[in-house]
Amino acid sequence: MTIYLDAVWVLNFLLDFMLLMLTQALCRESTPKSRLILGAFFASLIVPMTLYFPNSYITTVFGKILYSILIILVTFRFITFNRMLKQLLLFYFVSFAIGGGLFAAHYLLQSPVALSAIGFLSFSSGYGDPISWVFVVIGFPIVFWFTKNRLDKHAIEKIRYDQLYEVSIRIKNKAFSTTGFIDSGNQLVDPLTKRPVIICDEIFLQQWFTKEEWQNLKQAYEEFNIEQIPNSWENYIQVVPFHGVEGKSKFLFTIRPEKLTILYHNQQIEATKVLIGIQFADLTKDKRYNCLLHPQIIKLATIHTA
Repeated sequence: MTIYLDAVWVLNFLLDFMLLMLTQALCRESTPKSRLILGAFFASLIVPMTLYFPNSYITTVFGKILYSILIILVTFRFITFNRMLKQLLLFYFVSFAIGGGLFAAHYLLQSPVALSAIGFLSFSSGYGDPISWVFVVIGFPIVFWFTKNRLDKHAIEKIRYDQLYEVSIRIKNKAFSTTGFIDSGNQLVDPLTKRPVIICDEIFLQQWFTKEEWQNLKQAYEEFNIEQIPNSWENYIQVVPFHGVEGKSKFLFTIRPEKLTILYHNQQIEATKVLIGIQFADLTKDKRYNCLLHPQIIKLATIHTA
């Protein structure tokens, strides 16, 4: 039987592209289409490699696992180990689910048939399994639409607090962007100015500080020594008292920003009367977001069309 490598390669590229798109949808990653195409192309390279080098390390179990990790890194880049592991497991989950569907379709139809003068004849060719081609051409749009549609409806039906939004903060005429999470449990308000307080972690806030300034500010917070606050930040830092979960009184170092902008459902929400609470640690292990937004901001801020 003649094997048409280009046809089989294209088939695998389309399948890999579909798997990566579904993985992206489940992970809710904001990955550009160009990286998905690059990842699918890299994944499809296993076809010529296994064909020309059938006894190579890549055909072993550990080789395939290593190659899967490389596919994830090429497609989504490395941010944290936990995030990469989640992407890898979802990639395998989607692969097994789609693979099970292909196996079921193949088992149901056994082999494709064609009508001839003498009756129904089964056939095969070197263009890859025709069942797989039917699945890609017909099944891919259906599966992708169904998955995306369900995810979109699920996102709409969920409370808005469970969503991530692009956030831009301007301090000292310098603006940086990150991802924010609207936390329904964040009801922190400055008792004096009544301004809502959002929380940002150090990996994001350090962009406005020099290394020495950040260390001095952190030491001032740990020792509660206001005099150790860097001179250039004295007019921007404000101490906000609050009660912790255990009922004890605590304090929080906050920054008065010039402007906070949130991209909220195709609208830009701008707020100036807000405080940025400093978290001297990471908010999440996978660095999914760097900011805990206050729900009151959505109600009180100025809304502009994006």
